[in-house]
Amino acid sequence: MPQILFLRKYVKHRIDALDKDKMTHSYTTIEGVVLLDKIESIAYDIKFEATADGGCKGTIVSKYFPNAGAEIKEEEIKEGKEKAAALFKTVEAYLVANPQAYA
Repeated sequence: MPQILFLRKYVKHRIDALDKDKMTHSYTTIEGVVLLDKIESIAYDIKFEATADGGCKGTIVSKYFPNAGAEIKEEEIKEGKEKAAALFKTVEAYLVANPQAYA
């Protein structure tokens, strides 16, 4: 019987802090395909601030922690940020279209 190999792509995050009042969230990517075998972890600090028009402004700061001796190219970081931004925009579009999902 032939063997079937399933490759699973995954990411494991650790929640570091969550403050609903200050609208901040910090988490760290500690495992998974996004680390490219070059990065030990990536820490994210996310903050939302209310805007005068009733919306909000989001800020994300990423901190990369490479493995010893690893070289991370700027193109790799740029590609990762573009993928993260695309995911964020997809979630944002869903939530705008479905406000009952978070009410």
